[in-house]
Amino acid sequence: MTTTYAALLRGINVGGSRKVPMADLRTLMEGLGHDEVRTHLQSGQAVFSSAHGDEESLAADLTAAIAERFGFDVGVIVRDHAYLKAVADACPFPAAELTAKQLHVTYCSGPVDEERYAGIDRAAHLPEEFRLGDRALYLYAPEGLGRSRLAEQLARPRLTKGLITTTRNWNTVVKLVEMTQA
Repeated sequence: MTTTYAALLRGINVGGSRKVPMADLRTLMEGLGHDEVRTHLQSGQAVFSSAHGDEESLAADLTAAIAERFGFDVGVIVRDHAYLKAVADACPFPAAELTAKQLHVTYCSGPVDEERYAGIDRAAHLPEEFRLGDRALYLYAPEGLGRSRLAEQLARPRLTKGLITTTRNWNTVVKLVEMTQA
């Protein structure tokens, strides 16, 4: 049985470094035996179909192939359509009322819980807010991610230790759900 997945690559093609041309990424993924490989934007999203592996092994294989081909490590998270749709459907913020720059999802390679973020003074960051989901963190940043003091706090290494994390704006969250739908 074939499953459609999204591969989320962390920190590529940002600020002129860690270049991974999307055409090369598609070719690399096809070489790994994946079908129907498509990319979205230049910032590290690929959708593909595969009949073998699970999310973790697919991510590990892609991580190794990128390191071999491009010469640097990239964190990769692979998720299927059902998960991506569940994350979008579970958004605790009024997505339809917000602009894409105000709402983000940080996908995490493993579970996250309140204890990890207990040291953040949430009231000090209002009106910015975050909520936790299934291996995801939802961030409401009214002025956008680039101006968010809370996003800066949430990305600190002590909070992301042991996880691969990568953040997408709401438009990309919705687009990945659409692209992975069979």
